Amino acid sequence: MHRYIGSGPYCYSNSLAMILGESEYEPGVIEVLTGSPFGFELLAGRLPLFDPYGWDPDQGLDAAIDLLGWACRREGAEDEPEAIGKLRDALVHGPALVGPVEIGLLVNHPEFGQPIGSDHFVVVLAVDDEQVRYHDPHGLPYATLPVPEFLAAWRADTIAYKTTRYTLRSRFRRVRPVSEEEALLACLPRAAAWLAQRDDVDVPPGTIGGERGTERLAEMVLAGLDPGTHGHLVYFAIRVGARRLADAATALARLGRTDAAEVAGGQARLVGSLQYELVAGSAERAAETLRTLGPTYATLAALLKEG
Repeated sequence: MHRYIGSGPYCYSNSLAMILGESEYEPGVIEVLTGSPFGFELLAGRLPLFDPYGWDPDQGLDAAIDLLGWACRREGAEDEPEAIGKLRDALVHGPALVGPVEIGLLVNHPEFGQPIGSDHFVVVLAVDDEQVRYHDPHGLPYATLPVPEFLAAWRADTIAYKTTRYTLRSRFRRVRPVSEEEALLACLPRAAAWLAQRDDVDVPPGTIGGERGTERLAEMVLAGLDPGTHGHLVYFAIRVGARRLADAATALARLGRTDAAEVAGGQARLVGSLQYELVAGSAERAAETLRTLGPTYATLAALLKEG
């Protein structure tokens, strides 16, 4: 198994690593602790995501922060004045983790300017009367935006899973010492529960997960994906899905869970191979890959439950 090192859409994990100290926690470990690698869902029966049924980054961040032995203040706001006031107060105590934001409204990205329904997370460093300065893990250190533009993105009107507008995490503090290995061991029961499709989560109507989800996606591929779904897969979902699974395989091997690591590594290779198959228009091969992938979720769940 050869570990992958490189760029990727790890916005919340990279943001949390910046907050907690990248010398202490690897973004790949944080990603595993969020639970994101452990499952597949076809959201509302149409949007494919290589993450667990009912999972979202907001609850994943809370899980990772807790597993690592940290705590923070998590809050939202009702309107722009309240949001900017809370942000100013938070920054007195250090950088703040902000998100989800609507990435399409971060207008310092070329060709952005309209909401696209895609979430993002950033680390805010400073704010004054005119602009917000922040580290954007999507390749923009020390980025700036005028306050009104930043607030428009931060309101996150198009992000369905948000629980508050203007979500903000700040005042991070360590509450107990936890090593990365201890955190990873502690996350395994949660990972098994995600793979088993937890019944304590809310999902949009029509959402299906695991093998049923990959089978339905295979059918969609053979019938011809609409341009939006195809673009979502080849520009985002496959990249992040394969990266998550590669990091999960590395973490499981680190814990001596060799059989589970082999399965996760195999999943990473299958998801990674979808990139060429879909870009090249090889629908039959992509569908076969998805149908090979589907049963592996139950296999990995069983291995993790064995302890």
